[in-house]
Amino acid sequence: MTQYIKGSDAPISERYRLALLDLDGVVYRGKNPVEHAADSIRQAQSAGMVMEYTTNNSSRFQAVVADQLRGFGLDVEPWQVITSSVVAARMVAHHVPAGAKVLAVGAPHLREEVTRAGLTLVDRVEDGPDAVIQGWYPEITWNELASAAFAAQRGALYFVTNRDLTIPRELGIAPGCGSLVNAVIEAVGHQPLGSAGKPESAMYDEARQLVADSLAEASGDHVDPIAKDRCLAIGDRLDTDIEAGNRGGYDSLVVLTGVSTSNEIVLAEPVLRPSFIAKDLRGLNEAHPEVLPQADGSWVCRNAVARVADGTLQVQENGDADQALGSLDALRAACCAVWQAIDAGADRDALTIPEFHI
Repeated sequence: MTQYIKGSDAPISERYRLALLDLDGVVYRGKNPVEHAADSIRQAQSAGMVMEYTTNNSSRFQAVVADQLRGFGLDVEPWQVITSSVVAARMVAHHVPAGAKVLAVGAPHLREEVTRAGLTLVDRVEDGPDAVIQGWYPEITWNELASAAFAAQRGALYFVTNRDLTIPRELGIAPGCGSLVNAVIEAVGHQPLGSAGKPESAMYDEARQLVADSLAEASGDHVDPIAKDRCLAIGDRLDTDIEAGNRGGYDSLVVLTGVSTSNEIVLAEPVLRPSFIAKDLRGLNEAHPEVLPQADGSWVCRNAVARVADGTLQVQENGDADQALGSLDALRAACCAVWQAIDAGADRDALTIPEFHI
């Protein structure tokens, strides 16, 4: 029987050594902290878990993000913050000769990382860039988007920092870098050569290497990166954080404090399915119950049971259907029941799924 949602007798902060934490919608929303996040991170660190903060946001310097996190009472060094600008600049450096000319359409952080990667920063299409990187920041203009399109049309290798269609902000959900990337793609007529951000797994791999480098510097000895099976990708988005984990071979935890909803998780395609589900980061320091298949085709998670019958998801907890719709255990069981049905050939769009409210 396929294992879908995983269980853990011990808190998962003790089962995994490295947390690959998303930021927007997980630790903060814009300038505001997500409830329970900082306390949960501190508790996980006290259990021995190492934190790396991975963000598709390409606009903010690592030190600035670290300062914000310290403002929440967290102990964070700038190297623990992995932005898509850091990864994008290194990605381009693998595709062009040292010192190649790069047009960076984005925030000062992206421009700094291009220089740090040993590349030559140029400001105009007329300078003949060998590559162009499209990033995001709140003040981005039409002229900047047009310059990215013009450079790519003239033969520059086209890279982007990330393809997030939306970004959580203080007032709600706003258009993200991916929305603007799509506009440039329409003008250019082809896809970017590479994207540094999730759902690609390069950011997680880079984070593992940076932890190893930091430990090696402190000890004076070579340190191998932490094994993938001891790393946990944590995020609020199935189509970035969780997909990146699945693509890279990492277990993952989805939290319900940002973009993805309970019902979206229930209907997730295989590449988008998390290993664990929690309401918020308090789930990092909790054991997670097993979800067990039954002979009658149902799935049970403690007192919750879920099954798909005649194209309809049926859930109960302690015999109560209404109670189940507010229960994490019922959601876990529901995911297994629906995923099994989809994998057996059920039309996901034709399934009837009650609305969870967790």
